[in-house]
Amino acid sequence: MGLQDINDRIANAETDAGRVPGSVKLIAVSKVQPNARVQAVLEQGHRCFGENKVQEAAGKWPDFRETFEGIELHLIGPLQTNKARQAMGLFDAIHSVDRPKLAKTIARIAQEEGQCPDLFLQVNTGEEEQKAGVFPADADAFVAECRALDLPVKGLMCIPPVDEEPSLHFALLAKIAERNGLSGLSMGMSSDFERAIALGATHVRVGSAIFGERVVG
Repeated sequence: MGLQDINDRIANAETDAGRVPGSVKLIAVSKVQPNARVQAVLEQGHRCFGENKVQEAAGKWPDFRETFEGIELHLIGPLQTNKARQAMGLFDAIHSVDRPKLAKTIARIAQEEGQCPDLFLQVNTGEEEQKAGVFPADADAFVAECRALDLPVKGLMCIPPVDEEPSLHFALLAKIAERNGLSGLSMGMSSDFERAIALGATHVRVGSAIFGERVVG
């Protein structure tokens, strides 16, 4: 495993699905990874990374950005409204816009700051009570609400239930995106990203398969 292996697998999955080469963006999920591992991946030329927490990203990425040009940082974890302003200054894209209150907060700050990261709306495709995101039945209305707020909605994101076939959830997300005219699909992780690519993923989120198992403690 490693960056080259994942890039090769993505390229093969694009070919198998009849996708344009390079149409899938690999987000290297660097949360809870030691800086040395992240730097090693940066030194291999990779520039697109994902973080779960605003505070962790704030402590890690400003220094890396001084050393490496062209870094693109994606927030893939839940965002509290009181961290929205800080997140909007740190991240190029936010994948976890999961409720109207957060959308309104982002819209207000975007008006004040004159800029806004790309946004993906999180859909709780499995309708799991403990998981963030709007239910599929509410997704169309949420897209419309965010567009009415003049937010740059690029696509949708989902995290399928761990005990269900992810392809069913990827297909559902793709269907919701298509009927809303959204091209971005943030779906697929280390264990299932090839299936996500087959169903239209534009962004896949891969961590441990690139960096090794997370260091916790």
